[in-house]
Amino acid sequence: MDFKNYQEKALLSAQRPRDNQPEHLIERIIPLLGLAGEAGELLSEYKKHLRDGPAHKLFKSRIEEELGDLLWYISDLATKFGLNLDEIAANNLRKVEERWLVNRTETGAYSFDSEFPEHEQLPRQFVFEIKEVHEGEEVRVKCFFNGEQIGNDLTDNAHEPDGYRFHDVFHFAHAAILGWSPVTRLILKRKRKSNKKTDEVEDGGRAIAIEEGVTALIFSYAEQHEYFDGISELDYSLLKTILDLTQGLEVKNCSTGDWEKAILVGYAVWRQVVENEGGKIIGDIDKQTLTFEKN
Repeated sequence: MDFKNYQEKALLSAQRPRDNQPEHLIERIIPLLGLAGEAGELLSEYKKHLRDGPAHKLFKSRIEEELGDLLWYISDLATKFGLNLDEIAANNLRKVEERWLVNRTETGAYSFDSEFPEHEQLPRQFVFEIKEVHEGEEVRVKCFFNGEQIGNDLTDNAHEPDGYRFHDVFHFAHAAILGWSPVTRLILKRKRKSNKKTDEVEDGGRAIAIEEGVTALIFSYAEQHEYFDGISELDYSLLKTILDLTQGLEVKNCSTGDWEKAILVGYAVWRQVVENEGGKIIGDIDKQTLTFEKN
């Protein structure tokens, strides 16, 4: 049985609210409460399984029954919200595949500038050197590419030191893993000026502000999670917010799995840079790698 057929048949057994109850409210509250109730019964059956072990001989059939009840309420809610269960299932599979199954080593790394002149492309392999400079009580960070300083000197811009002065590492991670970073293009002077619209939209001030905003958002979240030290998976809500913020840009082609990799790889390198007060950041867009080397 496919989902469309199931949804149509499930609707036939849906109960209508009594005449003295507001239909627009009750007809949706009932299945929502039903979902909560069936989830509780599912947990109850698992509790019995943990308690009784093999003695709970009906465990499998009871779990099957509770999952079926959950499916019925999900179908009922989908119908009442004007949604298609087939589309819900397909979109869900697409979401989890993008997060867990997409392997860019097989499908190829991203390239958003291959059709542009070489001097407007992000370098497919790069080495940035980051140095921390102390001037009295002030600490500044300088970044070098091919022996020349790029970008401005950076500080933490915070009341208490937190290492944000090294945050260019995150932009380099975006470049290496996603093939995208308006900020890196800016400081390398590799904006795609040969196409006015691309230069304006993809490499312009708004795109740069969005990347900086995403970077600051992730950093704020990372502060509360040990800067992702020992963490291998990120909350989907964070990744979804990033996708929403970048939806209007070319990077929308990158999945939540791509972003997760870029963030975790970037922070792994950033932690080493902070610990060593600088270092070399080695990136390879073709291999989607970013590594650290001491100065």
